[in-house]
Amino acid sequence: MVNHQKPTIAIFGGSFDPPHKGHQLIVEKAVENLQIDQLFVVPAYLNPFKISTLADASTRLAWCHTLFDPIDRVKVDDYEIKEGKSTVTSQSVKHFNQAYDVKYLIIGSDNLSTLTKWHAFEWLNETVTWVIATRDDHHLETDELKSWKLLPIEAPVSSTQIREEKDLQFIDEKIRESVKHILEGQHHMTIDERIENIVKILDDKKAEEIEVFNLDDADYIAKRVVIANSLNPKHTLALFDHLKTELKKQGDAFLASDSSDEWSVADLGDILIHIMIPEYRQRYSLETFLNELVENQKKKDNDPA
Repeated sequence: MVNHQKPTIAIFGGSFDPPHKGHQLIVEKAVENLQIDQLFVVPAYLNPFKISTLADASTRLAWCHTLFDPIDRVKVDDYEIKEGKSTVTSQSVKHFNQAYDVKYLIIGSDNLSTLTKWHAFEWLNETVTWVIATRDDHHLETDELKSWKLLPIEAPVSSTQIREEKDLQFIDEKIRESVKHILEGQHHMTIDERIENIVKILDDKKAEEIEVFNLDDADYIAKRVVIANSLNPKHTLALFDHLKTELKKQGDAFLASDSSDEWSVADLGDILIHIMIPEYRQRYSLETFLNELVENQKKKDNDPA
């Protein structure tokens, strides 16, 4: 009987916004050191922990093809980009497991602090061996990992650093001009600038009693929560649709939403927006809950150790 064994692969996912020499070094070392048939570079349409990207999906995919296609046994795959939405890693692993044996997931050591929050972490932890690309400035928190390997990378650079400092020294010359063009034309709003923008959009369309809660120091799923009253059920949906349209134009997008004419919720990752008819706002008293979160955190911070 013929043994139709699946090819063994490693997956290296991420925003690649932009891809840099550190990413290239990770790919090269992984192919050299891991017992695999192929390495798949999988650019995300949108990282589940982010709300936007500098470059659009097609540009980031093109950058990855330019840098990684020439490397033997490396394939750039557009699965997550074709999904057209934020895709959790577990979904991608299950997708590739249909045709391959996904043995390794390659992650940066900066992911370790939030790894247990990944969707279906327990399943992933049982299914793959984590390959951790290390950097000197990140502590290795590996206690929760069942199986893992280190891939030492001495490249003191991150995509965030490149975007913020517009420093192109770690960008391969093959894509440098393209990255430079996008960096020069993009202004990233701070979270407070984005909140100011959201409030203006809502206010311009007659939302009432708009209130913003700063939850930076609270143990909550978002850093800011915006609550606004609509005038009536029809107005709730109109506000919600207008907000979605205007934010998309400015590069901010809903990661998830739940819309009804009485209460609509938009999740932007680090910002939650509630648009409610006054009766619902009074009934559910979200302000009380959110204020308690803030006060409890203040008490905890002020308690002696």
